[in-house]
Amino acid sequence: MARTLYIPEGYESKLSLRETQHAIKYIKDLFQQALSFGLTLDRVTAPLIVQKGSGINDDLNGIERKVEFSIKEIENDAEVVQSLAKWKRMALYRYKYNADEGIYTDMNAIRRDDDTDNVHSIFVDQWDWEKVIHREERTVEFLKESVTAIVKAIAFTKRKVNLRYPVLKTTVCDTPFFITAQELEDMYPDKSGKERERLITKEHGTVFIMQIGGNLKSGQPHDGRAPDYDDWSLNGDLLFWDEVLDNALEISSMGIRVDAESLQAQLAARGAEDRYQYTYHQMIRDNVLPLTIGGGIGQSRLCMLLLEKAHIGEVQASIWPASMLEECAAHGITLL
Repeated sequence: MARTLYIPEGYESKLSLRETQHAIKYIKDLFQQALSFGLTLDRVTAPLIVQKGSGINDDLNGIERKVEFSIKEIENDAEVVQSLAKWKRMALYRYKYNADEGIYTDMNAIRRDDDTDNVHSIFVDQWDWEKVIHREERTVEFLKESVTAIVKAIAFTKRKVNLRYPVLKTTVCDTPFFITAQELEDMYPDKSGKERERLITKEHGTVFIMQIGGNLKSGQPHDGRAPDYDDWSLNGDLLFWDEVLDNALEISSMGIRVDAESLQAQLAARGAEDRYQYTYHQMIRDNVLPLTIGGGIGQSRLCMLLLEKAHIGEVQASIWPASMLEECAAHGITLL
């Protein structure tokens, strides 16, 4: 179902196109340093393409079509990544990282089946990160500590951006409010998942909704999750209140990753036990891969939030439907 474009009444970009480009670089340079320091992460190089059938590409909700193509000198087709959730864990194993050490990377992806709107693009750019943890750290408390470190880095970056560009006035709440998806459904049983997100984030400013993937009492999950990277009992989405859009804006999806037991349970719940044919899943089943926590932080969404923009196309170059280009142009919203 196509999403709806939202045009904020009286919206006008506070920065020129050139200032926006300078500010995007400033944000990316500043935030990734803060993230690296806060979570003890090294920057590494990541793939744009992986071999089809490797089991490494992220299946997201399991229904999205991947972009694939043939290669002259390689028998198997290649796929453009949708995210790096599985690749990062394999990389930590290959690079011999130890507990309390991790990596982050610039991830670029194409999600051809995404519907575009103010915050969704078929081009995805994230800071993807992953960190080795001890088994005793597979807890809600450790998850909350990691979320809080990321929120502090985002709030710090916003303060620095506002100092450099005084025309920007919004702030970021640096104390996340934690709630489970079931608790949120209990609060708003007659609302949809997105409506619940908007209500709770408007109230608290910064919210982390935990335990996403499994069915709630209503019989439906809060949102879709693949069964083979996050442990559904130890994951969540990080949302910030966006005053320009008058809505909640998801900046990150993250979580403690599946171990052998949670992988088996979640594959069974989705009827996806056939994924044990892949090396990645076998290495989790056999306790070969390290236990990890990780996630993705949207680069363009973060820039959009911190620069008080109305459309993600104001901070990234992508392809948009003709009707969206026309409507944005009619309201003074310039897409790159």
